[in-house]
Amino acid sequence: MSLLLKDGCIITCDEAGSVIKQGAIGIKEGLIDYLGTYREDLDEKYNRVIDVKGKAIMPGFVNAHNHGAMTMFRNYADDLKLMDWLFNKIFPLEDKLTAEGAYWGSSLAMLEMIKGGTTAYCDMYMFMDKTAEAVMQSGMKASLGRGLQGESGEGMDYRISEALELYKVFHKSGNGRIRVNLAPHSVYTCSPAYLEKVAKTAEEIGASVQIHLSETGDEVRNCVEKYKMSPVKLIDKAGLLNERTIAAHCVAVDDEDMEILKTRKVNVVHNPSSNMKLASGAAPIKAMADMGINIALGTDGASSNNNLDMLEEMRTATYLQKVFLKDPTAIPVDQVLAMATVNGARALGFNNTGEIREGMAADLIIINTEKPWYYPKYNTKSAIVYSGNSTDVECVIIGGRIIMEKGEILTLDEEKILYEVQRIAEKLSS
Repeated sequence: MSLLLKDGCIITCDEAGSVIKQGAIGIKEGLIDYLGTYREDLDEKYNRVIDVKGKAIMPGFVNAHNHGAMTMFRNYADDLKLMDWLFNKIFPLEDKLTAEGAYWGSSLAMLEMIKGGTTAYCDMYMFMDKTAEAVMQSGMKASLGRGLQGESGEGMDYRISEALELYKVFHKSGNGRIRVNLAPHSVYTCSPAYLEKVAKTAEEIGASVQIHLSETGDEVRNCVEKYKMSPVKLIDKAGLLNERTIAAHCVAVDDEDMEILKTRKVNVVHNPSSNMKLASGAAPIKAMADMGINIALGTDGASSNNNLDMLEEMRTATYLQKVFLKDPTAIPVDQVLAMATVNGARALGFNNTGEIREGMAADLIIINTEKPWYYPKYNTKSAIVYSGNSTDVECVIIGGRIIMEKGEILTLDEEKILYEVQRIAEKLSS
């Protein structure tokens, strides 16, 4: 089916930050085949025409760091320090999580993300075959990695084997909607030898890598004390840093670390809400962006955020940098929009999405800007970033397929997902 979206305000998220008022987007075979000003003769060229007057069309959001199934632990362990939260609360509960729980937790994450306008995301967790099944059902795009932890030679190679099986079965499946990466958790859960093994494996199969990196000052101090170098230098020495690497957080990095990230062309994912809630600190995002490092945006998992709302994450990202640097010009609207769309797509390896132009995949969202908080309409982009909320998203299109229309998701059974998640959560916490 071909589709025309007509008479809307189009936010392209291209390098120039272009906006087309009274614009139109034509979609055929999942790709954008027309972008420009609306003309009446266009109506006859498409099977279906949707009038989006008074609304904004923009690329779908890319949530570049998440742990989808951790929606199962939302609001379970709050107001704790990172290591206390992780080792004393989350890890013990994760030991009780089953494949069924991971499936329904991942489904809940996708339900929430689609409703908020996210069309692609990056996930690191366990039971990722079940997450992949949920992705296939949802219609989303995803880069998936089985979380890896271990000391080389201590019987932990089975996790790498699981990751390789996931890669074999699901990489580029769903007509290319799913990509599979290797996902060593961090320098404090993986030994240098194990990190080297992961790096070698990734190189052999050409896979991308995602890792939590320099999330807190304590992580850096412990790493320096143990290995005489920062986490960035440690994983660089292990061979993990290149243009396919997705480094989440990067809060506690110094000038030398940032220069390494720049040289290796690493993709950094900023997770401001999680960093604030866990008091990890404010990452030097402006400094890294000014150096030319690709900065994407993520929510982190719903147990440390506690939502997967990319509109909220954009606003938090720009506010945090402004107050951290005491500079109201830090991370302006166009920059944070790019972080949430095209930069994230680039980080995940989805190079045909993240911006609106002819030939790109039709991964689009329609936002209702006829709400009181969008008036007066001086600047639609600013209104979306500083005034908008996720409930304003009315329609989600992925690969030219309508996934959500008028707020109703067409690919997932919302009632069943909510029921199953609550049922499983009650078992986990009992």
